Amino acid sequence: MGSPHGSHHMTGEGGLDTAVKRLALALDALDAAVERRREADRNEDTLAAQVQLLGADRARLADKLDNETALARELRDASRDVAARLDQAIAEVQALLGEGE
Repeated sequence: MGSPHGSHHMTGEGGLDTAVKRLALALDALDAAVERRREADRNEDTLAAQVQLLGADRARLADKLDNETALARELRDASRDVAARLDQAIAEVQALLGEGE
């Protein structure tokens, strides 16, 4: 008859093979998780760099807007000044024409 130790030995090896396969699958899953995490970290670093660039662009655009706003004010003030001078010149010409009559 067969020895109980012999059949237990086969079952033990089968259990060990199963455990080794499960360990290999778990290690593969861990490797995949680590790679996903590395990719997420790279994406996070890329996103952080993009946010930093956007912040720099925003600051540059804010400066440009401030400069353009100041220029628009200067042009508006100059335009008002020119309009006032024209009104004054027209009034003086009209007054001179009125005196001639």
